Order: sequence, then C-alpha cells, then structure tokens
Amino acid sequence: MNSRQRRGVILLVLSVLCALGAFAGVLAVIRDVQTKVGPELTAYRLKDDIAPYKTLTDDQFERISMPERWLSKNAVTNLAAIRGKIAVTRLKAGSLLQSDMIVDRPALARGQQEIAILIDAATGVAGKITPGASVNIYATFEGEDDKTPDQSRLIVEKAKVIDVGKLTALDPDARDRTRRTAEAVPITFALDTADAQRVAYAESFATHVRLALVAPGGGTDAAPGDRRYVLDEELQEPSR
Repeated sequence: MNSRQRRGVILLVLSVLCALGAFAGVLAVIRDVQTKVGPELTAYRLKDDIAPYKTLTDDQFERISMPERWLSKNAVTNLAAIRGKIAVTRLKAGSLLQSDMIVDRPALARGQQEIAILIDAATGVAGKITPGASVNIYATFEGEDDKTPDQSRLIVEKAKVIDVGKLTALDPDARDRTRRTAEAVPITFALDTADAQRVAYAESFATHVRLALVAPGGGTDAAPGDRRYVLDEELQEPSR
C-alpha cells in the first residue's frame, strides 16, 4: 500500500467516524427533546366564542395534540367530559378547554319535569337570567268583558331555570314593524306538575308572561293578597 492509498484509507475512516459522531449527536438531541417535551396527549380547542351558560356540544371544539408537560392538570382530554355541561363564563375562540370552564347543567329533582316557554326578549330577560337562577313567573290576563278589569297574577314562585335558549325571531317574515314582540327567548324550567300546568295555561291564554329574578337565598313566599294585582282596586282604596 503506497502513501496515497494510506491517506485514502485514513480519510475514509475519519469520514465514517464523523458520520457516526454526527448520528450519535442527532440521537442525543432527539433524546433530549423527548426528555423535555415528553409524550403528546389529545386536547380540545374552541372553534368559536361560546356564550355563558350555553350547553356544550362536540362540534364546538377541534381536536389537537400537545405535549403532556405543556397541558395543565385540568385540561379536558376527552370530550365525554362535556356531556350535560354548560359554559360557566364566556369562552373565547382558540382557548384550550379546561374543566374549570364548565359546570353541570342544572338537573331535575325528584317529582319535577321540564317545561319550556318563550319569553319576550323586550322584558329584559336576555342575558340576565341564567341556568340555576330562581324566578317568579307573572302573567297578565285581560278581563272577560268591559266590566271585568285586567289583572296580573303571580302564578309560580321561585321557579328554577335549567336552560336558556337562543334569541329567536317570533315571525321572521313579518313586515309589520308595529309588533311589540319581535324576538323571544326559550326558557326551560324545572317544575312540579301543578306549576307546569299553571305555566302552560299562562302561555296559552295570558296576554303577557314575565319573569322576575329572585335574589339567591332571598325572598319569602308571597302572601295570598300579593299574588293578584288589579289597578282599579288600588285606585279605589282610600288614601292613607
């Protein structure tokens, strides 16, 4: 073997050693990254904003993968966790879904049933009454004839709200701009049979049904005389 061949062999060996060194370096970097990043887990990101107290559905989220070490302990990794849940605050698009963003949808107690009615949005219901709230339900009835005065009645006290639907146009094709009621909100209550019948009757025959929000833990049962109001009777009372 002459000197030129020996130099070639030496260069070849050096090239192999450099290649092995580079490969070992790449493996070391990969191991280091894996050590720092760790395995990936499934997480869920919001596609759009979600309003508070709205029931959550699978199509509101997109599935992504993230390193386990970058996810908080309360990150939702399985969409089964949102079944029967509602948003506790306004959720922003692009946010990762966390378990502290959601709460259980208010449930029915024994002997209760769900009943939903449309409430005029003009009364201030929209955005102010939420699932879990307690409300008094008032209905206004017209007199049967000219001699019978109109009256307002408290038909259900402290009704439990379990769901608030989306703002709905009562008649999207209507051209009459004089309509007082253009939009309504479907409100679902948890009521016993008697109260559910009162609400159903009021929705069918009352001229207006309104809700009054009851402060948490506050208020007492209305006296029998306070459950019915007629303006004519008040005007006829002697001044004190």
